[in-house]
Amino acid sequence: MQQFYHSLSEKDRRRYAAIEARKLGHGGIQYVCRLFECNYRTITHGLRELDDEHAFYQGNIRRSGGGRPSAFATYENLDTIFLQVVDAHTAGSPMDETVKWTNMTRQAIADAMRAAGVAISVTVVDQLLKKHHFRRRKAVKTRATGTNDQRAAQFENIATIRAKTIADGNPVLSMDGKQKSSVAPATAQGHCSRKQRLRSTTTISQHWRKVA
Repeated sequence: MQQFYHSLSEKDRRRYAAIEARKLGHGGIQYVCRLFECNYRTITHGLRELDDEHAFYQGNIRRSGGGRPSAFATYENLDTIFLQVVDAHTAGSPMDETVKWTNMTRQAIADAMRAAGVAISVTVVDQLLKKHHFRRRKAVKTRATGTNDQRAAQFENIATIRAKTIADGNPVLSMDGKQKSSVAPATAQGHCSRKQRLRSTTTISQHWRKVA
């Protein structure tokens, strides 16, 4: 019975508990409360719904209008403050005025807006970023650093050494090492917002990017 009770939705749980309490008669509410570990008001609410034929046609689990109001309804100037906060930490490309980015994280945006008198969570920040066309992006290597006629020589040398080592009965450990890019230190911890694709000769960290 308890397993079945906990498998139901919130609405069906209170109605099922109310049915069991009504079947038991006097003292049934207290007994069902202990059995299902539910609140007394939950069962009384269910009893009222059993006597209300319109409640059985309720599609939603909860009545509409419940819960805390949205931050967009609470703060009329929410979008304005958000854009002001982001603009204060925004840089752009000297070659293209439509390309802009910011190094602010979601938490940093929420903290800055809280300091401006708008207390919101990072969840609301996500909604604001989406509303103003900001997307989480990651720079992808799209430009080659160049070509070299002797590029294959290193791999041929490795293959020769590997074959000789195996022939001598020794183990071979393969490792891939890369030189640290001079671009990485400036971008490794940052976040960027752009309207255009971020092109780089190296793969760098994630950023915020603005798209049209």
